[in-house]
This record gives sequence, C-alpha cells and structure tokens, in this order.
Amino acid sequence: MNLTLTPLNLSKAKAWSAHAVTASGVILALLALLALVDNRPQACLLWLGVALLVDGLDGTLARKFDVKAVLPHFDGSTLDLVIDYLTYVFIPAIFIYRYVPLPVHSELAIVGVILVSSLFCFCNVNMKSKDNYFVGFPAAWNVVAVYFFVLGPGPWVSLVTVLVLAALTLTRMKFLHPFRVRQFMPLNIAVTFVWMFSSALLILQQPVDQTWLLWLWFAASAYFIGVCVWRTAMEWFS
Repeated sequence: MNLTLTPLNLSKAKAWSAHAVTASGVILALLALLALVDNRPQACLLWLGVALLVDGLDGTLARKFDVKAVLPHFDGSTLDLVIDYLTYVFIPAIFIYRYVPLPVHSELAIVGVILVSSLFCFCNVNMKSKDNYFVGFPAAWNVVAVYFFVLGPGPWVSLVTVLVLAALTLTRMKFLHPFRVRQFMPLNIAVTFVWMFSSALLILQQPVDQTWLLWLWFAASAYFIGVCVWRTAMEWFS
C-alpha cells in the first residue's frame, strides 16, 4: 500500500475531513435525542445548537477543499440533508411535542405539519436564490424551539406560529443564510454568533431571564427579521 503523502492524497484527506465534520452532526443529533429521553430539554437545545454551528461551518470547509471534485463518488449534499432533517426538523418536532404547550388534542397534528412541510423544503431544488438566501421558511424548527422554550407562549400562539411558518415554506419570502450570503457577510456572521451566545445563556438560565440578555437576543433577532423583510421587498419591487 502506498502511503506517500502526495498532493492528491492530501487533497483527499482534507475532503474526507470536511465530510467527517458534517457526519459529526449525527452524533450531536443522538446526544440531543438522548437528552430528550432523559427529560433534559436544556441539554437537548444546547446539543442542537452545537449541531447548528457545525452545519454553518462544514459547508465552508467543503467549498474550501473542493470536495465535489476531489471525491465525486461521495455525495456530501445528501449526507448534509439527512443530518439536517434530524437536527433541524425531527428532533425539534419531538421537543415541541413534549415541552411546548399546544391546544389539547392538536399536538400530533401540529408535529405532523412540521414534519411534512419540512419535507417540501428539503426536496425543493429551488431552496436557495442565486444570492444564497433561502426561498421560503428553511424549516429551522431548531431555532423555533429555542424561541418557544425561552418565551413560553400560550398554546394557541404556538399553534398559529407553527402554521404560519409552515405556510411560509411554500412562499417566495427570502430568509438569510448568514454563512452563505455575501452581502453584509461579516455583520451577518457576527450577529449570528451574538444570537447563538445569548440563546445559549438564556437556555441555561431558564426559567429566569436577565433583562439585558433578552434585549441582546431580541436585537439580534430583529436584525435577522429586518434583513429577511428587506431582501424580500427588494425582489417584490425590482
């Protein structure tokens, strides 16, 4: 066996390392699911947060190491979609079913809406615009679960929120991908890390919220909403 570290072998090693980073998401999904089984909602959300961070970074590595050209026989996009469905949709849906108050007898139906509407998102070949915004709500139910857990809305508010977001999956509304959209990228990434940091602290502090931390979290959230509305309006009026 030739173990000489040639440029080709080095490129393959880098490409496989990028896929390994992506694949680590399935372990994080397992840890999040086990936290649910053990009735540890905070741990579940934190593991999903780590998975969200990994998902934001693995694509950058894949593009940097040109994995499609170096390993054309291995579909990293499929690997990413399988893991994303677990960490963005399936486990958060179980979290919502178990920990988020919903109107009596609506729980299964609401979780079904989450799961089925997300299938459209993941199978939509036009999921992203040319400038890398998500087209329609990108099935980020892991993020929604954090808002539900921290804010604790009433059952009917939660139900309406799920239905509205599921409906937005079918629209042309633009949603920011902070690690892919080039316009304002440094600011987008900075605000993303502020949001993730404040979210982690709020999750750990539940059921107590520090006012300054909530305002920081709301400010980051308002930025994302503003960018999404602005980008959508730009398309409508162009």
